[in-house]
Amino acid sequence: MGWLICSGKSKKKAKKKQNKKFEDQIPSSSDRFKVNPSLDVKKEASKDGGSGHIAAHIFTFRELAAATKNFRADCLLGEGGFGRVYKGRLESTNQVVAIKQLDRNGLQGNREFLVEVLMLSLLHHPNLVNLIGYCADGDQRLLVYEYMPLGSLEDHLLGMC
Repeated sequence: MGWLICSGKSKKKAKKKQNKKFEDQIPSSSDRFKVNPSLDVKKEASKDGGSGHIAAHIFTFRELAAATKNFRADCLLGEGGFGRVYKGRLESTNQVVAIKQLDRNGLQGNREFLVEVLMLSLLHHPNLVNLIGYCADGDQRLLVYEYMPLGSLEDHLLGMC
């Protein structure tokens, strides 16, 4: 049996501070109209060694509410562990999209949201749905994806389509 001797300062406080700093980097959609409009996910990607060429568009909550007719029940496509997905049409481009509204009381926090935005913005593959943009307005967290009209992955895996 071996013994491990620990000495020095605890890293718990430093790690908590680092996590808090990371979570504070998610800009709200309204922040883009403030003094520093360049503070966004693109900046974080370049800090982390990414190319900084993220095509994710920043939407306001108002834009996405309009696209989904105020998140009406007849626009609801499905519901999962992290929130609901609605079908919508963007007024600016007339594009049909799927809008994932994350549950504000759910398990996915700011950090997971930021990671999802960064990863899906940088990854492009024929088998992955493309992320068009996101909204981080107040406590609202939404992801905007291209709309795939042929049902869900679950439907295809279980042979329901």
